[in-house]
Amino acid sequence: MKNIFKVTLVALTMLLLANCNRSNKNKSTLTGLSFNDPKNGNYIRSNSFDGQKPPLGMVGVEGGSFTMGQVQDDVMFDWNTTPKKLHVRSFYMDEAEVSNSEYFLYVQYTKDVFSPSKKEYKHIYTSVLPDTLVWRKSLGNTDILAENYLRHPAYADYPVVGVSWLQANEYCKWRTNAVNLKTLIDKGHIKNIFEIDSIKPFFDTDVFLADASKLFEGDSTVYKKGVGRTIRTKGAPRQDKGAFQGRKITSADGILTQRFRLPTEAEWEFAAKANIENREYNNIRGRKKYAWDSKYSRAKGKKNRGDQLANFKQGKGAYSGLSGWSSDGADIPNKIKSYPPNGFGLYDMSGNVAEWVADVYRPIIDAEANDFNYFRGNIFTKKMIDKDGNVVIAISDEQASIEYDTLPNGKIIPKQLPNTIKYIPITKDDIAVRRNFKVADNSNINDGDINSSRFYADEEDQFQSRASMYNSPKPPAREIDPETGKEIVVIDNKKRSTLISNKTRVYKGGSWSDREYWLDPAQRRYLPEYMATNFIGFRCVSDKVGPMNTGKRSARNPTR
Repeated sequence: MKNIFKVTLVALTMLLLANCNRSNKNKSTLTGLSFNDPKNGNYIRSNSFDGQKPPLGMVGVEGGSFTMGQVQDDVMFDWNTTPKKLHVRSFYMDEAEVSNSEYFLYVQYTKDVFSPSKKEYKHIYTSVLPDTLVWRKSLGNTDILAENYLRHPAYADYPVVGVSWLQANEYCKWRTNAVNLKTLIDKGHIKNIFEIDSIKPFFDTDVFLADASKLFEGDSTVYKKGVGRTIRTKGAPRQDKGAFQGRKITSADGILTQRFRLPTEAEWEFAAKANIENREYNNIRGRKKYAWDSKYSRAKGKKNRGDQLANFKQGKGAYSGLSGWSSDGADIPNKIKSYPPNGFGLYDMSGNVAEWVADVYRPIIDAEANDFNYFRGNIFTKKMIDKDGNVVIAISDEQASIEYDTLPNGKIIPKQLPNTIKYIPITKDDIAVRRNFKVADNSNINDGDINSSRFYADEEDQFQSRASMYNSPKPPAREIDPETGKEIVVIDNKKRSTLISNKTRVYKGGSWSDREYWLDPAQRRYLPEYMATNFIGFRCVSDKVGPMNTGKRSARNPTR
């Protein structure tokens, strides 16, 4: 009896403490006002957030300090990777590159939502298709790869290639929306729209937060419940059982995932070097040569001694070494996760395919660059607001045609998808009294040209002079001939000195077609954002919110 009494007493005590904690969370500790109470203003405080979990397919990368750039011999003599100590915030990163099957899901989903059989949509579908002709060689028998690499099940788990930076960026946006849609369905906030034939499975996170009535073709019956509870006032009619309950979901509820995006160059290099693996080596001697903890490209452990730790070109014509000997197992990109991961649990950060990162390319890392989460390419925008104070959403095809843009390589892409929020660059009024940034487009900030000098003061000639150092060729433009009134294509025939522009993006890591030199995580190369190759893929990251600790302290060493 005594034991039963003690157990009952402990249980009651724990229940009382739990109720007290819940009560404290539902009240402001500074004012006493209630949170989440419809009778007292229904002011929001989320109590359901139990810590951020790694998104599907991702691992946590705990942030910290590291030396970004090359600190050993610069054999190319281009001084392209000036070393600088930086701090990177914690984030989540895909453990492997995006595969053909995962990207093809995006292609199929896009085709389902924006059917190419409709004239106004046909360019949306083609804009997401990878360029399979990147496999062709003028003097090579490679058509089998152009025909099969993307869609054949034998290559389903191989990294997708033939994808431009623009396409990779759009995939990240789609993935954010797809994950949030699945989360809302799984948590019972909306119906499973994939089972409703009359509704296209289009979803946009920003529109959902701004004005959810603009989604699902205006069908409000899709929404099942919000968050919190609905209080029925005295005398009000009783709601139907299936009616929407609670209040509208907001970002403050912590239900929706953080957006997926391409990693910055600093994040990618930090994750690839994985200094967590051998801190003494990195702190004292400066850096690691590869993504793994060794100065050699072969494993040293007894189990796999001599095996190549990455997929790369070992010499002239040596894409996989000798048959049955000294082979890395692949003559093209290999199946993801075919080689051991680094200390963060990330696969193929050296070799297999190079990867797009978010940054605009410049040949040097400026000595005065921001040392906290460095990134070049910020374009600060804001939501477009109409005269009535409402957020402007791109009108659908039933009301107006979709605007398209023709890239320099001839590919046609939509300027904006239908039913998404319109964003515009911030204005002078938005930055008039700010000290932390002065312009909307920061791609050119401190990049070495005359505009970056503190002595430059000619505002009238600012646009023309901005290209004084990076005056890359301009793409063909369509103009109206003043004499004939007809539309003509104007070709840039001015003398240019570089291919580097604000449309030039960085890609990192060596690939299956690169020599060992490019496996160094510090190496960096560039390509216009609209171009694609058979050796560049990508992976996504997502921001870590809250404490920087990702819960992962141990490190694996695949080379021993």
